[in-house]
Amino acid sequence: MENILSLLVFFPLVAAIFGFFVDNKSARVYGITVAAIEFILSLVLWFQFDSSNAGMQFIEKVDLIPSFGISYYLGVDGISLFIVIMATMMTLLGIIALSVEKNLKNMIVTLLFLEVAMIGVFVSLDVILFYLFWEFSLVPMLYIIGAWGGDKRLYASVKFFIYTFAGSLVMLVGILFFAYLYYKASGHWSFALTDWYGMRLPFEGQTWMGLSMPSVQTWLFWAFFVGFAIKVPMFPFHTWLPYAHGQAPTVGSVILAAVLLKMGSYGFVRFSLPLFPDASVAYIVPVAIIAIIMIIYTAMVAYAQKDMKQVIAYSSVSHMGIIVIGTFAMNTEGIAGSVFQMLSHGIVSGALFMLVGVIYDRRHTKLMSEFGGLALQMPNYATIFVVMTMASVGLPLTIGFIGEYLSLAGFYKVSPMLTILAGTSIILGAVYMLALVKKSFFGPMTNPENEKLKDLNGKELAGLLPLVAIVVWLGVYPKPVLDPINNTTKALVQFMHNKAQSPEAKKTILVSKETKGAK
Repeated sequence: MENILSLLVFFPLVAAIFGFFVDNKSARVYGITVAAIEFILSLVLWFQFDSSNAGMQFIEKVDLIPSFGISYYLGVDGISLFIVIMATMMTLLGIIALSVEKNLKNMIVTLLFLEVAMIGVFVSLDVILFYLFWEFSLVPMLYIIGAWGGDKRLYASVKFFIYTFAGSLVMLVGILFFAYLYYKASGHWSFALTDWYGMRLPFEGQTWMGLSMPSVQTWLFWAFFVGFAIKVPMFPFHTWLPYAHGQAPTVGSVILAAVLLKMGSYGFVRFSLPLFPDASVAYIVPVAIIAIIMIIYTAMVAYAQKDMKQVIAYSSVSHMGIIVIGTFAMNTEGIAGSVFQMLSHGIVSGALFMLVGVIYDRRHTKLMSEFGGLALQMPNYATIFVVMTMASVGLPLTIGFIGEYLSLAGFYKVSPMLTILAGTSIILGAVYMLALVKKSFFGPMTNPENEKLKDLNGKELAGLLPLVAIVVWLGVYPKPVLDPINNTTKALVQFMHNKAQSPEAKKTILVSKETKGAK
């Protein structure tokens, strides 16, 4: 299918505009229909994708402002393909399970606008186009939290916007400076990421007035790093996320955890590693230490929480640390594991936020102290919650095990000691998640209000059962998803190895034997 990426980007945009003319009673059906078509289009993209091709596919390129090298440039590879599919799937399931009644039509339209931004980020190969979609994603989420959130929604939404927008501005400075360097080197402007990949930035330390100064590559690495780190979010920039999750409606938390956070980790893989391979290697240890702090610290904070949703929120930050660890492993196992973990984290955390939303709709409280003994009263709900808990803690034969294992195995080649520290996430995750399950689902039912609770209804099951199936399927048989990711990651690592200038970087960026033979 020609121009399928443009169709994926702009179909929900057109549908969102027409959605303003749909009445409130028909809004849910309209939203589900549009999101279902979008999801089917993403599956068509997968079926037509050549898994043996490690490069970009379905490329579309049209010059927009030739004098400044700005173009409409789209493409997908094995890294971005499944994130696009996850974005369309979670949007569909989020709308299906949507429990919002106030201004339902506006919520549906906002989610469709948000879907446009999410897909645009993951398929853009022009850096300015990428940045426009990146910034556009802030507006719908700001509105979702501010209009449908809890009592402190304005504080949470403003904090979310200020943090992420500030990081974006720092990244924009890096983007413009990189474009200027490209212009000075080539004589013409270009914001095409494929052109930028071919540019070697100096990494030798410079001197100024007798002082050793960081290289251009180092400055640009940190400019991009700040923008991506805040979106992940990495310590110490993570404080906006628990507030955003705590105040956002359920569907907002689902999309935020499942897709929006992945923009930051995706940025590391798509920009930081291939553009700045020497700097990425030079700062492996500082980045890993930051990631380990977020893994351990937020896990401990999660255990101290009394609110179910806050446990999941801090858990989300902790698991994102594993993704960062895998990304900066600089080898195929680690990077492929981090990309797979992006999918795993999105599906599992999205499902857990849905489950918390279910109990909140019935009791209008998320405090664990208000529950207990729910397993007998709501057996289907308890079963799905436990399955997702097992996936969250990385139980073998669930989707959570594959990504965590590969990420940690990849980073073990860099630093066994740091990997052992990062691996404590498995133990700590089991501690706070099993404590949540024990307090909420087992023991005596002491609160009489819980005796009237109804189990999952058809709408809720429709939103949750597909995620349960994926958790088991990809935990048992990840090959259909892992192979395309692995092929693209091998090519990425080989590219980084060839582009790296310092002997230390070339030594650290481990190229698989299969890739060496192919070259």
